[in-house]
Amino acid sequence: MGDEADMGTLDRCLSSERLPEEAILLTSRCPGIVSALVVAVSGKLAIAVALACLIGITAGVAIADVTIDACIARNSIEIRSLAPDMQSLCGFCSSVGALVGYSTSGFFVHHLGAQGALGLLAIPAASLIVLGFVIYELRTTSDVQSEKKKAAEKLGGAIDGMYKTIQCPQVWKPSLYMYLSLALSISTHEGQFYWYTDPKAGPAFSQEFVGMIYAIGAMASIVGVLIYHKVLKDYPFRNLLFFAQLLYGISGMLDLVFISRWNLILGIPDYFFVVMEECVSRIVSRIRWMPMIVLSTRLCPLGIEGTFFALLMCIDSLGSLSSKWGGGMVLHQLHVTRTDFTNLWLAVLIRNLLRIATLTLIFLVPNSNQLDLLIPPDLLTKTTTTTTSSDDENLQLVPINEKVEV
Repeated sequence: MGDEADMGTLDRCLSSERLPEEAILLTSRCPGIVSALVVAVSGKLAIAVALACLIGITAGVAIADVTIDACIARNSIEIRSLAPDMQSLCGFCSSVGALVGYSTSGFFVHHLGAQGALGLLAIPAASLIVLGFVIYELRTTSDVQSEKKKAAEKLGGAIDGMYKTIQCPQVWKPSLYMYLSLALSISTHEGQFYWYTDPKAGPAFSQEFVGMIYAIGAMASIVGVLIYHKVLKDYPFRNLLFFAQLLYGISGMLDLVFISRWNLILGIPDYFFVVMEECVSRIVSRIRWMPMIVLSTRLCPLGIEGTFFALLMCIDSLGSLSSKWGGGMVLHQLHVTRTDFTNLWLAVLIRNLLRIATLTLIFLVPNSNQLDLLIPPDLLTKTTTTTTSSDDENLQLVPINEKVEV
């Protein structure tokens, strides 16, 4: 979370002056490659070293992630009609990646061991280097000292622009909603995982089958992306998020049915019901998440779009982290452990009620179309003037003659 916000700031404030985006993609993979190889070839690692390697792998992903986010956010501002399509493509690719990961992780852990499987993380890190040679960017030749001075000025301008932007009601209200909608949906995943594999209280699924469940869920996420792209991308933000959140709360009741074993009373086998529940949950979660991402791009001023998008993603990450903390506290207070699942149903019920209660905050979301401009045009102008306009033209992911004035 912190890595993503910090690297987003460096990405847009420093990269356009000193390091091109492709250079950032190239160098950002080095920590991930080195960290993964250290884990793979080393024997018993100290806890501090192992933690540092995991942080290195995550940091490499975060740096590359915010670099691509900056590209997408900028083009979403310049070509508003393509914003839902670009986010749909990103969601589709993310779901495909999750599908590949869930489908192969069990195989690699079984044949290579946990340490060898972690070492394989160096492969996607190395393969992403190829992307650095694909992004088109104009080369600039300037004095190094001048570049450093401009970089410092851009950093100050970006911080000032972020402060002004977050004060706008059109920005902080939807940002607050996105945080609360994530934070209030407390996570009960840890308790449910152990219940899945418990031979007495639960259905006694094997860990391999649990991995297969998640792989099927990744396929369902792809379906959710397609539903959003084909049917829902033209609906207003408020209406879409209201019904998506409502479905999110209702679909969570399937977990309650499963934990209470009501599916057996209805004659539905555990294996079939859990796959159905996972698919419904993933589809609804993706439909709920996609408009939030599109809304985030709508809140980013031109000129600091990468930095501000990273800030919004940091807020979302904080919401997810709050969800895990809250879920852990609820499970602890209800005395749900690895072997005692007596009150697990109550934790799931509380989670579902909190999801539905989030509907009372829907007024924070703008009742505007997904193609509308949400932040004041003068704010865009003021923020853009804090940076050098010529540098903003360095990154080109679409032909110039296709750009649309904001």
